[in-house]
Amino acid sequence: MPISTRTLRDALTTPSAYPHDPDRIEIEQTHISLVALAPPWAYKVKKPVDLGFLDFTTLERRRHFCEEEVRLNTRLCPDTYEGVVPIVATGDGLRIDGDPAAGEVVEVAVKMRYLRPTQFLDARLDRGEAPTADIDRVARRLCSFYQSRARTPEVAEAGWIDQLRVSTEENFEQTADLVGTALSPPAFEALRYYTDRFYDQHAALFHRRRAEGHFVDGHGDLRLEHVHITDDRVAIYDCIEFNERFRHLDVANDVAFLCMDLDRSGYPTLAARLAHHVSDGLGDPDLHRLLPFYKCYRAYVRGKVEGMQAVDEEVASPEREESRQQARQYYQWALRYAVSGGAPLVVVVMGQSGTGKSTQAAALSSALGWAHVSSDRVRKEQAGVPLHDRPAPETREQLYSKDRSDAVYEALRHRAVQRGRSHQGTVLDATFSGAERRERLRSALRAADLPHVFIELTAPHDTLRARLAARDHTPDTVSDARLDDFETLMARYQTPDALEDARHVRIGTDRSEDDTTLAILKALIRLGD
Repeated sequence: MPISTRTLRDALTTPSAYPHDPDRIEIEQTHISLVALAPPWAYKVKKPVDLGFLDFTTLERRRHFCEEEVRLNTRLCPDTYEGVVPIVATGDGLRIDGDPAAGEVVEVAVKMRYLRPTQFLDARLDRGEAPTADIDRVARRLCSFYQSRARTPEVAEAGWIDQLRVSTEENFEQTADLVGTALSPPAFEALRYYTDRFYDQHAALFHRRRAEGHFVDGHGDLRLEHVHITDDRVAIYDCIEFNERFRHLDVANDVAFLCMDLDRSGYPTLAARLAHHVSDGLGDPDLHRLLPFYKCYRAYVRGKVEGMQAVDEEVASPEREESRQQARQYYQWALRYAVSGGAPLVVVVMGQSGTGKSTQAAALSSALGWAHVSSDRVRKEQAGVPLHDRPAPETREQLYSKDRSDAVYEALRHRAVQRGRSHQGTVLDATFSGAERRERLRSALRAADLPHVFIELTAPHDTLRARLAARDHTPDTVSDARLDDFETLMARYQTPDALEDARHVRIGTDRSEDDTTLAILKALIRLGD
């Protein structure tokens, strides 16, 4: 029987358990390992878990994969990995890197040189000390690595689409239990739709990548926290050792992980620079065509991993909560890549009162992690009117005057442009009943070079009347539109014609809210092709 994680952790935190009696010890834990940082060394122990895509349930398997970890990581981090050492149960307790003759070897650990935390790429970025020169050095290191990899039939087998689907389908199967918590049902289905659609539409490109030797035995887990930079070297450690399927991959897939991490950390320009230099360095212009797909895949993988850690009872409660939040954010990024390639996009949810604009805008905002900017909220905030109060008729007349409405729509345009310039997407929620206001928004977005999509929601008049009537019994409604406004609102609404905007989609809302959200997400994915 393996020793418990708690017993092992207690030993790893005890200085006398080590041959060098360290002055300080820090413990890091994931869903698959315990790492003891005990300068000048670090020790990594694999947990006895079986997650489907990895199996560490026996000591023999853990020893094998520790040995594989050392062997594989010498490729990009040659001076860091020392070897595999025993953990020995003695009469005085567990001994890390102990003498096997002193007791029973109950566990093994990978022994590494301690790497200064301040020099990892994520830490350098946090301090603002990772200039473009660092990204260029990483790109050169990766290009040299990929060019040195032997192209073999075994690795090329991973490039068949049915093999690629194994990994993406596995992700969806293993996250089904998270649907409804970290990931909404419409977002889950939309990501499956995007993935299947991309395979179908780019089958020839995938086959060409395999045949032309773009699949290599790569790293498989290229993240900011795995890149260590000093004046004299770029060391990239902690590659995937437990599953060849995750390491035999397209170079675009490998690089996409690091680009996704840069995007998510707020450095899209550095992500684009890295991709550009790797593409140029390898003479691989098609790499860019695959990046959004593989970024989506990588963000989803991280969402899955964080989700697993969020339910691991051996992980402390604050860390589990942080993992839950991280999982949600990664899924939002995956969906952003699916609908816009990760670029900022302005989604304009418009339509007549009662079509469900605010409900759908809120659902899109939650799924994508983009701001929901509502004309109803902006109008009342500008006027200092309580959000959930319906003002008296004379106040409403002033509140909905042309000058006041012009100011509201100007605020919506300004907010969308400012967010886009900060590389952030926005969901605008307003009727946009006038053609002139729609054109003003388009002009502002074109001037800022920001893509947009108009999602016009529709519903039968009987449905609209029923929804407006129901608002009298819904105290948290921000909109002031009610049933007695119906005829006036209908008369004001200028329905967009078929030639007004090519990026305009009509979607009916006479179905469930989730079905409507899914229909919108699918439309965004199709427009993003």
